[in-house]
Amino acid sequence: MNFQRGRPKEEPEINLVPMIDVLLVILIFLVVSTTYSKFAELEITLPEATTQETDKSVEKPPAIDIAVTAMGEYTINQVPVKSASIEYLRDALRSAAQDQRDPLVIINADAKATHQSVITVMEAARLAGYNKITFTTEIKPGN
Repeated sequence: MNFQRGRPKEEPEINLVPMIDVLLVILIFLVVSTTYSKFAELEITLPEATTQETDKSVEKPPAIDIAVTAMGEYTINQVPVKSASIEYLRDALRSAAQDQRDPLVIINADAKATHQSVITVMEAARLAGYNKITFTTEIKPGN
C-alpha cells in the first residue's frame, strides 16, 4: 500500500550558505596569514643633467663618436665600419683611439636601432678596454 499517494514528493535541496561561509573564512585566513615577499628589483641610479653653460677652458677628454643606424650599420668618427662583428668593432675602436688613454665612447644610436646593435658597441668598447661610455639624446622642441 502506498500511503503517500496524495502528497507531493519533496525534492532534496542543498543549502549553499554554510559552504560559502566556510570558504570565506578560509579565504580570510589565507589572506591574513600569507606573507608577501618582495621580489628583487633592479636598482638603477639614473644620471642627472643640468643645462648650465660649461666653462670653455675646461679640457674635454678624448672622445670616439660611434653612430648606429636603424639598420644596424656602424660609423666610427664618421668613417663607415665594414663589419658588424664585435672583434672588428673592437679593433676599429682601438685604431680610432690611436694613442689616447681610456677615451670617452659616445654612442649615437638611431631611435629605431636594435638593442643588440647598441649592446654590440658596448661589448666592443669593453673588450677594447674603454670603460667610459655615454649616449647622446635629442631634446624635443618645446621641452
